[in-house]
Amino acid sequence: MQTGVAYRVEVSVKDQRLRVFEANVEHREYIISTSKYGIGNEIDSNKTPVGHFEIQEKIGDGEKYGTIFKNRCVAGLFDFSESSDEDLILSRILWLTGMDPENANTYDRYIYIHGTNHEDSLGQPKSCGCIRMFNEDIIELYDLMQIGSSIFIYE
Repeated sequence: MQTGVAYRVEVSVKDQRLRVFEANVEHREYIISTSKYGIGNEIDSNKTPVGHFEIQEKIGDGEKYGTIFKNRCVAGLFDFSESSDEDLILSRILWLTGMDPENANTYDRYIYIHGTNHEDSLGQPKSCGCIRMFNEDIIELYDLMQIGSSIFIYE
């Protein structure tokens, strides 16, 4: 469901929160997880980049809750009754592109906002660079966002 409303997203690494704004009014707040390696824009650093971004691609439209993505293709359905140490990308993907010279490599670094099989770690920096969300939350956010929506990630 595309809304047609222009939303802006702000991600606070310090607070481990993602906030959605409509016309400068906070619309929604989500608990997230950013990188356990901190912030940075270096290739292969596994750090969460900072600055201004836009959504370049949306992947997973209409897929089931818990759909596993590998290389951005459907690879199965996660069984939440079982645990896995693997860092899976679930439910939806919002693939970011950097809009600042410092973070212009973000798309090539495969930095996403996505669902996770490690929902118990949300609220803490535990990812490998991406922004992890509860699966129900990424589905909701995915439906709100459009290609080109602005994302601002800051400390």
